[in-house]
Amino acid sequence: MSNGDVFLGEVIGTAILILFGAGVVAAVVLNHSKAKDAGWVVIAFGWGFGVLAGAYTAAPLSGGHLNPAVTIGIAVDTGDWDQVPVYIAGQMVGAVLGAVLCWLVYYAQFRANADEEIAQPTLGIFSTAPAIRNPVANLVTEIIATVGLVLPILAFGLTKGLGESGTAVLVVAFLVVGIGLSLGGPTGYAINPARDLGPRIVHTLLPIPNKGTSDWSYAWIPVVGPLIGGALSGVIFNAAF
Repeated sequence: MSNGDVFLGEVIGTAILILFGAGVVAAVVLNHSKAKDAGWVVIAFGWGFGVLAGAYTAAPLSGGHLNPAVTIGIAVDTGDWDQVPVYIAGQMVGAVLGAVLCWLVYYAQFRANADEEIAQPTLGIFSTAPAIRNPVANLVTEIIATVGLVLPILAFGLTKGLGESGTAVLVVAFLVVGIGLSLGGPTGYAINPARDLGPRIVHTLLPIPNKGTSDWSYAWIPVVGPLIGGALSGVIFNAAF
């Protein structure tokens, strides 16, 4: 795959991922949304479907990593780092683009936030925040949850039938749903540095009324934790398989 294909594929795929993922959170939490208060299960499946749509779309061009932690895990396992910067650049651009698209879709609901008696904080639509703020515990959660994502993805590659049938991406999508349901409670399961950092930048820059803080003091955890988890997954997979 050429660098151009890789970059374009990751931009498109990650933008779709974030559009669906941030979109489902906006649908559930924003006032005047028809899906208001639909709940955590809906959010988990929305993110899973975002992975499904984004990865299937990007796969012919880039393989559909959509996540620097996945890219790092593969590089650690294979020793091939040549296109890692291209993958991560595409993922970051795509994450920013997807967050902007989500804002456009829910523009009226975001604007309505200016008229609410009690304004809704909006960062949770774009990025993660911990239920209990404990940097060590939050970091460990993100590391473990990311290993729970990347190690199975690497192992799925050993099952030829998944790749030949085209169902590998479907299985990964259900894996993401499972992580959200099982491991998402403590930190909101970033498990993807681009997924958290790109939209957080967008939240900082967009003119969203009464948007609240972008919480940059926490922002390193959903970046560093998944990167460590991705690298650990590559080491474990290389050693065990």
